[in-house]
Amino acid sequence: MKKEKGLLIVLSGPAGVGKGTVCSALRQENTDIQYSVSATTRAPREGEVDGVNYFFKSRDEFEEMLKNDALLEWAEYVGNYYGTPIDYVKKTIDEGNDIILEIEVQGALKVKERLPEGVFIFLMPPSLAELRKRIEGRGTETADVINKRMTVAKEEIDMMKKYDYVVENDEVQAAVNRIKAIVTAEHCKRERLIEKYKQLVEVE
Repeated sequence: MKKEKGLLIVLSGPAGVGKGTVCSALRQENTDIQYSVSATTRAPREGEVDGVNYFFKSRDEFEEMLKNDALLEWAEYVGNYYGTPIDYVKKTIDEGNDIILEIEVQGALKVKERLPEGVFIFLMPPSLAELRKRIEGRGTETADVINKRMTVAKEEIDMMKKYDYVVENDEVQAAVNRIKAIVTAEHCKRERLIEKYKQLVEVE
């Protein structure tokens, strides 16, 4: 019987909304979902590991990847490049495994142009005030950068209409449960299963 392809799950939302935290919690609970590691030119934050959190690249290295069309999507965000290596994503899906991409909104919309069959989830903060509080709580950005991030966040929230689902990150475990429910429902969609069950009827 033909193996069902894996799901490409794209999780994005404004900077500071907690994409990384939610993804980490989701991976701890559901080991069937593989994690796509993005490439970036930004400096590692404390505790981040190359090849685990991101592939940390110089601008020259990243631009070489662009020339070789090795990225599913890429974007320049607040002075740094971010991108998703394409080969690993396609291989994982073709092998029947689910893969989650945790990326910025610009990148997610580029992925949708190339792989519209993906499942696109927008992670929403409970409020803009809470979002600012979370960004300030990192202690890694200046007031000027925080203000820029808030301006961009308002524009990104307007892009919500291009997504399949919206999940509020009011509490990490609740957000994880909502995402797991979405993944389960997507695996049960008629259009994903119809070919598989047609084969069963033909065998009979």
